[in-house]
Amino acid sequence: MRRALQALALALGLTGAGACGFLEDEPPPEQLVCRSDAECASGQVCFVDGCGNPGGDIVVEVQPLPKAGMFAQDFPVDRLRAEQNLELFSPVRLRGEVSRGTVATADGGTQALPYRAPIHLLATGESRLIPGVARRYETTLTPADGAWVLPVGSGDYTVTLTPLDPGLPPLSRTAAVDPATGGMVAFALPTASRVVTLTGTLVLQGSRRVDADMEVQVLDESLRPLSQRARVARDTGAFQLALGAEDAARDTVLLRATPVNAGDLMPWKTFVVDPSAALATPLELGDPGAVVRVEGRVLEKDGQTPMAGARVSLQGRVAGGGTFKGVPVLTDEKGRYQLPSRPGVSDPPLTLVIVPPPSSPSRLTLQPVVVPAADTVLPDATCPARMTVVGTVNTPEGTGPASGVRVVAEPVGALTGWPQPPLGFESPLTTNSEGNFSLALDPGEYRLDFLPGENLPRVSRFVTVPPAVDTSEVLMLAPFTLSRGRSLSGRITLPPDPAVAPDGIAANASVRFFRVVTVAGRPDSLLLAQTVSDSTGRYSTVLPTR
Repeated sequence: MRRALQALALALGLTGAGACGFLEDEPPPEQLVCRSDAECASGQVCFVDGCGNPGGDIVVEVQPLPKAGMFAQDFPVDRLRAEQNLELFSPVRLRGEVSRGTVATADGGTQALPYRAPIHLLATGESRLIPGVARRYETTLTPADGAWVLPVGSGDYTVTLTPLDPGLPPLSRTAAVDPATGGMVAFALPTASRVVTLTGTLVLQGSRRVDADMEVQVLDESLRPLSQRARVARDTGAFQLALGAEDAARDTVLLRATPVNAGDLMPWKTFVVDPSAALATPLELGDPGAVVRVEGRVLEKDGQTPMAGARVSLQGRVAGGGTFKGVPVLTDEKGRYQLPSRPGVSDPPLTLVIVPPPSSPSRLTLQPVVVPAADTVLPDATCPARMTVVGTVNTPEGTGPASGVRVVAEPVGALTGWPQPPLGFESPLTTNSEGNFSLALDPGEYRLDFLPGENLPRVSRFVTVPPAVDTSEVLMLAPFTLSRGRSLSGRITLPPDPAVAPDGIAANASVRFFRVVTVAGRPDSLLLAQTVSDSTGRYSTVLPTR
């Protein structure tokens, strides 16, 4: 696939000084990505990663009948045609086998013994052809003589098989699933002689038991589960975990203790342990202190108006070394909140996480707070304004401003130290008569989608919104021009199936066209168009052209 021609971030937006919002200096030419099709060679279109062939690097995703177990199939499109028919394969299946132990055969060899007890399957991954398009499927089933089938979409997966028998560890494998051939993965569960039991005791501190329901799990350094979750006996603190012999032979593993119920307000803690033997010394969760009541008030950016409907929670390190994550509450009409917490430590203090409602002009706020070992009233928390992102959209070939273009901001990533912004930010108005738009956004990474209508294709741009110190700061995006549109239509068919599609017509199928790009050195994808086929399997949409 074609690589990006130039860096994206500096080309799309620069932070202006103050509220004026003017660009002080033009970026160097080598840092500029095109702003209009006119800057590109003949036949090319200005995309987010530079000029390119509008018919190249295109992948289409078709999701025919999810309710019938027919999930996404992805296909590269070598050359776009006005009539682009899409012929699907039979439903995509991930097939697998699970065994436990072997038996001798008459010819002196061995044969795997099928595992026939219930299992839970979880397949997570993403499309093989469309970077960033996630896939996730799970089910609980009983293998038929060791064999099982899981309907999935095409993609690359990590498949985790967890027996419902708690005395057996989970196993993970990778699998590639193609539309034409599906995928195959095999699991061999360890026999009794290859299962190592790790026993131990979890206490609060010293001989004090944890007064809450807790569970423990063994993880590797990448946080992949090596054991099932196991309950800690509340009366004794004892627990027992099953590991495979290979994992038990590791020098160290991570053992994470977490509360079963968030309402118990217990912290979670991760220990580094030797998995090869019983844990002779009890693991101490640490005394987090008694539950205290924390009250406060949240104000809008003006420091005067109460913020109603904000989601407020506390999280961070507490006494004993555990990590606490409180249960969120909503502020009332006066902006007040009251929530239970554990006392925090002084270094670092707890963090008050405030997520304003979408209607608020104030941004998501992380505020360090001191929570002592007593009921306390915190100082008023004033949330700064969201950063304003402004830009201009022009009609194709720069003939004038593009008015009435709907602008949608979709969060696609989080900044270091910040949670990912909540979904659902959308400009309340379309671009004005001069093609201008203005969005107030939380810190984060976004994809801005511009939806012009009028038989013009959608256009997308990526932007990173930093945490603004000066609330008058404005993030100016370089003006850009919409592309002309080309109509694309076709029919979607699939092999006849008496149960779901006896006539081979893929009615009401979801169709999405993506362009694969490279942004900031990472493979990514842009949604160019999406539509739904009609009752005859026909679809129509608009894609960019020159």
